[in-house]
Amino acid sequence: MARIKRIDHVALVVDDIDAALGFWRDALGLELSHVEDVPEQESVVAFLPTGESEVELVRPTTDDSGVAKYLRKRGPGMHHICLEVDDIEEMLQQLKERGVELINETPTLGTGGKKIAFIHPRSTQGVLVELYELSPQEPQIRLERARHLAERVVARGRAMAVTTYAFLRGLRRNGEE
Repeated sequence: MARIKRIDHVALVVDDIDAALGFWRDALGLELSHVEDVPEQESVVAFLPTGESEVELVRPTTDDSGVAKYLRKRGPGMHHICLEVDDIEEMLQQLKERGVELINETPTLGTGGKKIAFIHPRSTQGVLVELYELSPQEPQIRLERARHLAERVVARGRAMAVTTYAFLRGLRRNGEE
């Protein structure tokens, strides 16, 4: 029989991670461990460890993702609670046998390579619940995603620098005329 090991994280949906960090990191003093791009979920996630668990700040990266729709409908705030399980396939089977409504009947790949599945809020008194099981690929997937995010940031920084220099050259030319 599968069992729950611990609360892994509480996810908060936000429209601006930097603004949210103003409270969670700057006011409360939680340390930001890293930010991860999660293309499969069309979101960026900031991770703030809190002992054995984390607070995750989730920002949608597209306008039509599930997280974006949630944000438009409910505004920023609590999105879901995540429970680590020792065997996600067995846990999902147990829940199905008990008549629990699942969003994912089979696990998908989540942040860092975790196997994840969601339970529908209709079965949980209105709370979206995520189950996850750690996979052996997690360290490599997290590293690849961190590299990808860093490459995007560097590319955007270069583009911004080129645009800024062009703007400044234009100002200088206009000032000389």
